Amino acid sequence: MLFKLTRRFGPAALVASLAGACSSGDAGGPECLNLPRPPSRDVVELARVFPSVAVDGGVDLQLAPTGDRWYVATQAGRIYTFPNVADPPAPTVFADLSDQIVVGGEAGLLGMAFHPDYADNREVFLSYTGPGGPVFESRVSRFLAGDDGLTLDLASEEPILVVDQPYTNHNGGGLGFDRDGYLYFSLGDGGSGGDPQGHAQNPDSLLGKILRLDTGGGEPYAIPPDNPYAGGGGRPEIFALGLRNPWRFSFDRATGDLWAGDVGQNVWEEVDRIVLGGNYGWNIKEGRDCFGQDTCAGAGLVDPVAQYRNTGGASVIAGFVYRGAELPDLAGLFVYTDFYGQTLWGVRDGEAPVVLGEAGVRGTVAFAEDQAGELYALAYDGGIYRLRAASPPTGPGLPDMLSETGCLDVADPRRPPAGAVAYEINVPFWSDGADKTRWMFLPPGRVATVGDDDDLALPTGSVVVKTFELAGAPVETRLFVHHGDGDWAGYSYAWEQDGSDARLLEGGETRVVGEQTWIFPDRADCMYCHSRAAGRTLGLELAQLARDVPDEAGEPVDQLFLLGAQGVLPAPPDVAPLPAIDGDAPLADRARAYLHANCSQCHRPDAPSGRARIDLRAGVPVGNMGLCDAPPRSGDLDLADAALLTPGDPARSILSARMHSLGSTRMPAVGSAVVDEAGVALIDAWISSLTACPDF
Repeated sequence: MLFKLTRRFGPAALVASLAGACSSGDAGGPECLNLPRPPSRDVVELARVFPSVAVDGGVDLQLAPTGDRWYVATQAGRIYTFPNVADPPAPTVFADLSDQIVVGGEAGLLGMAFHPDYADNREVFLSYTGPGGPVFESRVSRFLAGDDGLTLDLASEEPILVVDQPYTNHNGGGLGFDRDGYLYFSLGDGGSGGDPQGHAQNPDSLLGKILRLDTGGGEPYAIPPDNPYAGGGGRPEIFALGLRNPWRFSFDRATGDLWAGDVGQNVWEEVDRIVLGGNYGWNIKEGRDCFGQDTCAGAGLVDPVAQYRNTGGASVIAGFVYRGAELPDLAGLFVYTDFYGQTLWGVRDGEAPVVLGEAGVRGTVAFAEDQAGELYALAYDGGIYRLRAASPPTGPGLPDMLSETGCLDVADPRRPPAGAVAYEINVPFWSDGADKTRWMFLPPGRVATVGDDDDLALPTGSVVVKTFELAGAPVETRLFVHHGDGDWAGYSYAWEQDGSDARLLEGGETRVVGEQTWIFPDRADCMYCHSRAAGRTLGLELAQLARDVPDEAGEPVDQLFLLGAQGVLPAPPDVAPLPAIDGDAPLADRARAYLHANCSQCHRPDAPSGRARIDLRAGVPVGNMGLCDAPPRSGDLDLADAALLTPGDPARSILSARMHSLGSTRMPAVGSAVVDEAGVALIDAWISSLTACPDF
């Protein structure tokens, strides 16, 4: 059983807490509050255009081949149009399909494309979900536009293709024509998780594919003769396979190359250059990693051109290869972003992706290209933006040197500076054997609130500081900053070898420190661990903070009361502490505490948990963790009769094997190159003590 702390709060601690309540600026140096983001290195940005246009729920943006009108298709089934002028009038309704579509989640009106000969034939193609099938159907239909492009004749609908959907998600829905006049249609794997029906790799299924149809060569279409299965062996409509949910794709106007963004499961988002007959790996692989198996080499799968990690919510949004004239440095770069973020990336085949800008638009759902090759972005909340050269950075940036932040005195890195609130936790996260010191800064007069799972939510402007030492020397100091825009961000400062100061790193690095490899995390990796579901700050939760700490006289003081006196908490609540892993609490409690501190930030509901469906929070009953006797979803690591946890047998438990391993099978997956021998021994002892799977 977890125990309650006895409250002790002596006069010496009260004096110390009040003395430390001044801001860091009172000492005359820089203030570790409201820290700005690093100076912008943005090459491009998205600027709002067409100020009168704000179509809520838009999912596709198209410029008619005639160049005179823009069209915004909404998920709810309405399509709006407005003239292609700088300050157009409010958009008008081009079509309303709301009565014939199924809407909800990822379903609805999903894609729109104009026939290349639209100026003559007025053909418009739409993809949408409609009634029918096990859940609903994905449909592609041809329509005719009238009134000089002002309306769509719904009575002219000619169904082209209908595909049954077994689940409600992963509907794809992209449409586009290549330079030969063939129509391409992207379909997800049919939904659920992990492609349980195996559609993406099945050549007899249209799901999980990009299809290519000759809509002018037959009724309702003909098969291009060089389609991979045109002669048999699979569905002849297939152009490429092995895709999970290719939401958007586009053609390079200069080369004709096809590019797509494939939305990942829990770990990787990917960008692919789609080639005839290519197999892009799902559900054998997610990104470049094996999925559901230990090895997947030699399978003839096409790796993505680029990938990035899912840090808690991710859906890649494919753009276009830039071929405009206004941004010559971008020529030939495929531009893409993520629905949940603001970063704009660019990549060329065979090269590493580059960050083009961090001032994109959150909620971007699609890109569009005008006749000159300039790029536009559509946001789900209704705004339309144009890609342009970034404005020069203004204002201060995050200092390059740690000594200039006010967050730490480099002459005495273990002593909290004025205004800092030091804290200790019961169960530290394993950091390759490093010793750590921790403190935080809160804006004067602001307090933390207690959120879900008893996590502390710090106000904007706050900074959490953690310094790592190896062999008594500082190696890294991390700042976790709650910026004024409401978002958190993590920054690493690497200490000089002589210990004189630490320098801000722009990205992740790996260095040899003494006899040990040390991993400095990338800023995206910081957010992968500091997930939204885990409350962002991780160790700042009541069960971790509920402990005695020494006051200035060395007397034990209840830390929660101390934090209350320091203005961090409005009132010190009673809470059961997380037991120390080397203490005298029961073995099961200590093992659960270790998993909570080291693993639960990713392995809990709504967190970036990879393929596992487990919940490792300490308060979850063992029977509800999804762990005991559960079959592995990411390979058995060559363990015979393996389960995620096999009662009484660590040697057949994936949980133990991953903690013992390094490389791609390592857990924790980010920032560790050394096995925690004591932690592994604790978990193995707990597994060995279990005689059966608990039902509680």
